[in-house]
Amino acid sequence: MSVETGVATVPSWEEVAETHGRFIYSLAYRLAGNHHDAQDLVQEVLLRVRRGLINYKPGNFEGWLSRITTNAFLDRVRKQKRRPTQKLPDDPDRVIEGSPGADIEMDAHDLPDHLQELLAQLQVEYRVPVVLKDVMGYSYEEIATYLDVPIGTVRSRIHRGRSKLRKALT
Repeated sequence: MSVETGVATVPSWEEVAETHGRFIYSLAYRLAGNHHDAQDLVQEVLLRVRRGLINYKPGNFEGWLSRITTNAFLDRVRKQKRRPTQKLPDDPDRVIEGSPGADIEMDAHDLPDHLQELLAQLQVEYRVPVVLKDVMGYSYEEIATYLDVPIGTVRSRIHRGRSKLRKALT
């Protein structure tokens, strides 16, 4: 059930999860670099959306979701820097992993594996703008707004990120 706010309608949280869940996951996967971190990020984003829908002013909804996703990812990276963690040893008897759904697998494989790996290895300050520009198709201005940095910084980070990717590919 959508909420009427003046001229445009704001979707309910359930509609956001159903309609935009794949979009959020796709962006989260590109930023996080793996399925499990992307799933965690999607959950965080949907919680933030639930809290933020009441204050949402109708406009570019996917842009709003992109900004929430990007900010949630950057918050997670900052938190991990403050609290480094060690991975648990691989023990197949401890964890039985389910397989992702077909739609998630399809989204996850839109980029070749080697390119996704290279993106995941790229420093966060370069990865986020490169993903937003080259994978998600946002303009430099939109990225500058999402990241709250000058447009020149966005351009230089994208240039450096692309250069690093190009160098890694050759």
